[in-house]
Amino acid sequence: MSEITTVNSSKDVANYDPDKGLKAIAVAEAAEKYYARAKDSTALEAAIVAKLTGQRDFVIWWDGQEKDKGGGDVRNTDNRPVIGVKAEKFGLDLMTVSRWRSRLKSETKFAEQLEKAHARCIKVCETPSVLYPRAVNSGNNEWYTPEKYIKAARDVMGAIDLDPASSDVAQETVQAAEHFTPADDGLALPWHGRVWLNPPYAQPLITHFVEKLTKEWGSGHLTAAILLTHNYTDTKWFHLAANSCSAICFTRGRITFPDANGNACSPTQGQAFFYFGKNPAAFADRFSSIGVVLGRMP
Repeated sequence: MSEITTVNSSKDVANYDPDKGLKAIAVAEAAEKYYARAKDSTALEAAIVAKLTGQRDFVIWWDGQEKDKGGGDVRNTDNRPVIGVKAEKFGLDLMTVSRWRSRLKSETKFAEQLEKAHARCIKVCETPSVLYPRAVNSGNNEWYTPEKYIKAARDVMGAIDLDPASSDVAQETVQAAEHFTPADDGLALPWHGRVWLNPPYAQPLITHFVEKLTKEWGSGHLTAAILLTHNYTDTKWFHLAANSCSAICFTRGRITFPDANGNACSPTQGQAFFYFGKNPAAFADRFSSIGVVLGRMP
């Protein structure tokens, strides 16, 4: 874990801006919730560390202020009065500040909280399916592609020869000629024919599956493939897929996925279908009812 710089010196305290500090805590808390749903352990831990560090910084600054007996006026470290500053001004109560103090102010307790954060990230992001944790921003590990999208993929490719990141339950809908489960480890096996791929969305697995797909396609082992992911256009793996495919369909709205219990689940963003093949016109014709289709420039 990287070294954390906190507000420890009197100079740091004098320069600390509590409004900006609390805003940073709020941003970190929102990021924590997001990455917990996405089961991105690296980003989740970074968000929690930022939150805890921000809370500790605020406590150190707060305790450096002189408060009158009424809990109102405070003085900065250079004894300049700041009239009417109370915890309520920052949207806090004294109990919250006290809780942060007891958990974080001492370096020993702060280190303990960082260790607990690390352990929590591992626990949150672990799934029963160790190889293929399918994280789609709900906390659920398995969301299945609705049948109408599988049918659209089959209409374009003619059939599905291989689903390399799947399960027996998913195959009730996909019905590929061959499929790999987590126990098979599809990343270690050769791919062939016409591939349907709805990969696990947690890192680093999604990157590994996209890299595997583009490598198999580039090597000529596949005749066609359709990849379904979230539309994370800022990620390295998204650009890798986009630069390798023949066309992309960005969905109109979000896909509602059924989970293992048949419940309808919706992610927090839209999706994208990547087409790898020699007939992008057929893909565009079939998927244009699903979203906007963009093709590669010649």
